[in-house]
Amino acid sequence: MNKALGIDIGGTKISNALIDNNGKILNEVEKISTPKTVDEIINILKNVISKFEQDIEFVAIATAGAVNNQNTGVIGSTANLACGYKDIDFQSLSNKKVFIENDANAAAWAEYRIGAAQGYNNSIMLTLGTGVGGGIIINGKLLKGKNGAAGEMHFAMSRNQKRKCTCGAWDCFEAYASGNGLRQTGVEIFQDENITTYDIIERVSNNDEKALLTLKTWQNDIALGILGLNNIFDTDCVVLSGSMEKFVDTNEIEKFVNENIVTTPTRVFHAKAGNYAGMIGAVLLGNEFI
Repeated sequence: MNKALGIDIGGTKISNALIDNNGKILNEVEKISTPKTVDEIINILKNVISKFEQDIEFVAIATAGAVNNQNTGVIGSTANLACGYKDIDFQSLSNKKVFIENDANAAAWAEYRIGAAQGYNNSIMLTLGTGVGGGIIINGKLLKGKNGAAGEMHFAMSRNQKRKCTCGAWDCFEAYASGNGLRQTGVEIFQDENITTYDIIERVSNNDEKALLTLKTWQNDIALGILGLNNIFDTDCVVLSGSMEKFVDTNEIEKFVNENIVTTPTRVFHAKAGNYAGMIGAVLLGNEFI
């Protein structure tokens, strides 16, 4: 049975585990806090790889940031990773082949191969967390774009210049559909700059009218984004993952989208591939190319 070392590099932690070619995790997942410098990140990666290098076929890395079409390096880093991260020579970290993919793309592939989108050749996965990540599968292939940066969910939801997005633009889908987007919607409805996402969710559980309106408004914004994406990509399904997806009523979103769609009906699902979908998907994708 072939196995690879899966590594997920995020802004707060680096996770790793051995994973077989069916996407099964073979040992306990190790988690390490992400260091603040590139040198420290490199040292952690070298140490992790050295422990398993003799027993694996290759190394598969799911990472924040855009990844080139050769799956060898990062072409666009994120603000929560160390300065210079995109300049790391990942292949030099191992004597085995090192395969790299964007974490949202990798998670989308895991959902397509073993998760909620299994059996559907056209799908979009949206990761609803502090921000919004995305991966797009078209005709059974990961959509990468000309340089590897496809799938960024930073399209405008309005022209009002109401919310500044993390990308620097105004009123992006992420600024409305993310956890931060829910909080900002709560600020507008409660007229309270100090309200938090946690406050809103807690008040929803107590049937607070303003909190329920906040959640409904946030979910409507997600639905509008999904409607636009489906009108472009004509998907079989959309999969929602991330820390905020459990607060979304997928049946309501699916109903709204299909009542307003101009292409063909789609499905909306909660993710099934689990918390480690990124590194599982990186291994499954790596098996396709290595």
